[in-house]
Amino acid sequence: CQRRESADLLCVIPVLGRYTFFNAQSGATVDRNGIIMSDMRSRERLDKNKLLLYGIIGSCNLGDVEYGKAVAQAIQGGITCLQVREKDMTQAELLAIIRKVKPLCDAAGVPLIVNDDALVCKLSGAAGVHIGLGDGSIRAVGKLLGSDKIIGATAHNLDEALAAQAAGADYIGVGAAFGSKSKGNAVRMTNLKTYRDITSAVDIPVIAIGGINAGNVGELAGLGLSGIAVISAIFGSRDIAASAHELRAAAQALTSSPCAEDNSEEGTETDG
Repeated sequence: CQRRESADLLCVIPVLGRYTFFNAQSGATVDRNGIIMSDMRSRERLDKNKLLLYGIIGSCNLGDVEYGKAVAQAIQGGITCLQVREKDMTQAELLAIIRKVKPLCDAAGVPLIVNDDALVCKLSGAAGVHIGLGDGSIRAVGKLLGSDKIIGATAHNLDEALAAQAAGADYIGVGAAFGSKSKGNAVRMTNLKTYRDITSAVDIPVIAIGGINAGNVGELAGLGLSGIAVISAIFGSRDIAASAHELRAAAQALTSSPCAEDNSEEGTETDG
């Protein structure tokens, strides 16, 4: 243990091959700079295997396919988590959609995540909420929802990922891996090795997002990812179930890759 200038007594504890600092006075776990890290016991509410194939659905991607039918087909194909992302709906409209698809997700054991709107998450009984950068405070959302809800966060680099973990996020979505046409403001990552930098530094699951499809997902192998988040390659497909099935197999292959490969080359920009 060592005493810092702040008079806090810090003990160094080896955790999973890394060194973590424990504040013996406050009971908080902190990083090397004394910044409080989130309580690792809260992670038990999220099975990282549920992040393997993280489908993101929005009405703008569905064409003439009915919402419930699209969700049922994606579940049939093998998605392990579903996020409803609707930027232009009222809360009442979004709540109606969540209540419509939640029974399908519950029956299949697929966590249902609401994009950005913590209140709709709380009212609908959804499994959790995903908070984008600038869309709200992770700590405030955690206080609103309590300890039994999943909170996801967005990051584009290591600093943002560390900040999300410290604020209490249960997982991090990092991108945009290959660019994205689903999100017009998405910035394509210049080096996929950023994923390895992040997964080596945080203790919570990390998933890749942005332009991922069956043709490029293999470039993400060996980077320590827990899964992939996919929008149009599933829900913009003519055969949602078949596309999900193919991506589920690809996700399993990349997350089981034993060795990090050289993925420093930029991927091909596709729709995401």
